[in-house]
Amino acid sequence: MRTTRLTLICHASTQALKRGRFARDEPVDMDWQQAALSLAGRFKRAPRVVCGPELRTWQTARMFAEQPQVDPCLREYDFGRWQGQPLEAIQQSEPQALQDWLGDSTAAPHGGESVTQLCERVGQWLHDLEHTPGHVLAVTHPFVIRAALLQVMQCAPAAFGAIDVEPLSSTELRFNGRWRLRLDA
Repeated sequence: MRTTRLTLICHASTQALKRGRFARDEPVDMDWQQAALSLAGRFKRAPRVVCGPELRTWQTARMFAEQPQVDPCLREYDFGRWQGQPLEAIQQSEPQALQDWLGDSTAAPHGGESVTQLCERVGQWLHDLEHTPGHVLAVTHPFVIRAALLQVMQCAPAAFGAIDVEPLSSTELRFNGRWRLRLDA
C-alpha cells in the first residue's frame, strides 16, 4: 500500500480574520501576486495542489502552484446569516444562539452548517483521499483543518473549539492503512 501524504495549509490572513468577523469570500490581506509561486520549491517533489473555491484559498494556493485545482469539499464552513458579521455583534444580538452553537456541535442557529455536518463532510473527503497515493497539498480554512484533525485523532466534535489554526500554518497527515498526525521538529 502506497502512502498518502496530506499537507493542510491554512489560507493567508484576511480583513475578516483580523477584525473578528465570520468569514465571507474575500481576498487575502497581502500582495499574493508578488508572493505567487514563492513557496513552490518548499517540497522535494511538487505535490498535487488543491484548494477550496473561495478567493482567499485560491490566492494562497498560488504561492505553491501555478494552477491549483479547486475542490468544493474544501469549501469554508457555512456560517449562514452570520457570514461577514462581527462576532461581537452576534454576541450582542443573538447571545443564546451563539452559546448554543459553541456548546452543541449539532446546532446551526445561523441557518448554515453544524460542526457535526462539517466533520462529516471533511471525513468523507479524507476517506476518498485514502485511495490517492502521493503528496496532496490542500489549502483550506481553519474550520476545515480543525474538522480533519478531529477525524484523524478520532476526537468528539466537542473538541472542535480546542484547536487553533493560524494563517499560513501547515499540518501534516499521513495515511498508510490509517490516518496519522505527523509533527515535524
